[in-house]
Amino acid sequence: MSDAGLFITFEGIDGAGKSTHLATLAERLRHQGREVTVTREPGGTPLAETLRECLLHTPMDALTEALLMFAARRDHLCQVIEPALAAGQVVLCDRFTDATFAYQGHGRGFDLAVLRTLEDWVQTMAGGFRQPDLTLWFDVPPAIAASRRSGVHTPDKFESESHSFFDRVAAGYAQRAAEAPQRFVRIDAQLPTHEVWLQVQAACRQRGWLS
Repeated sequence: MSDAGLFITFEGIDGAGKSTHLATLAERLRHQGREVTVTREPGGTPLAETLRECLLHTPMDALTEALLMFAARRDHLCQVIEPALAAGQVVLCDRFTDATFAYQGHGRGFDLAVLRTLEDWVQTMAGGFRQPDLTLWFDVPPAIAASRRSGVHTPDKFESESHSFFDRVAAGYAQRAAEAPQRFVRIDAQLPTHEVWLQVQAACRQRGWLS
């Protein structure tokens, strides 16, 4: 699907540091004169934010979790992402469908074939199938991410998961990246913050999106 806008997603396990660089990229793009929508998943609309609260704090089985994730995503696409892209904006989204495959698919061990079917249903819009133009994958060893998360705030149900869960999530991200190498750029997120930002800049400059 092509249009005048640009859709960039930021992915990685909890504690990878992606949110900091998302905000910095938004500032740089706005400085260059681009209109930027910053959003997140699950969330981004009133309905999706309500579902986010359920997803982060209410116990449920893996299928229920996946269905709520995709329900929130469909509303997010219809209400925020698609209109912004149609208006020529840059959409920067903190997580998207790759997170569902990593967390629900690999972390929870849920059926990847079912997730692929849901992905096809939910992301097929009037103009075609919506995927990000670029996915920046902030790859960091789960042990380092855990040390960054500790003591920051009261953990939600995902942040409270075991080290083995996050090992599986990290492996899920690696598999998604291997399946879509043209879309993914791996960011070595265990480096100092300024070096991580240099990688983000390089990925965008290579595509002509940053001066």
